[in-house]
Amino acid sequence: MATYHQKQAEVERKWFVVDAADVPLGRLATRVAQVLSGKHKPTWSPHLDDGDFVIVVNAAAVKLTGNKLTQKVHYSYSGYPGGLKEQSYDEVMEKYPERAVHWAVKGMLPKNRLAAKMAKRLRVFAGSEHNHQAQRPEELSLES
Repeated sequence: MATYHQKQAEVERKWFVVDAADVPLGRLATRVAQVLSGKHKPTWSPHLDDGDFVIVVNAAAVKLTGNKLTQKVHYSYSGYPGGLKEQSYDEVMEKYPERAVHWAVKGMLPKNRLAAKMAKRLRVFAGSEHNHQAQRPEELSLES
């Protein structure tokens, strides 16, 4: 019997919602990255983009363990001399908590051409409200 390989046109995508309140950022990011890449499905294959959509709510209440809130720094470099910008997670969580979750999840996606498509299916909201009720998202448990 031949091995079945799913085609891109046969992919069915679901919507999931995750509550990030009081969940460690790394544990949240690994589970969300797994669902975005489709590794939770039995039809997963590395060359195919068959992941699902994920909505993360309460990103402002995500937990950073240890001293990460004060010591962890995010760097962005423009490519020009003097173009290195750094932000501590203290500032990031105060102003834009969605970015911290987005950066963590994006860092756990594969480093290939499919990663950008996977990251586009991630929706992060600082509060408990989101505008995707029409998609009827299912609750996603953080335990595998």
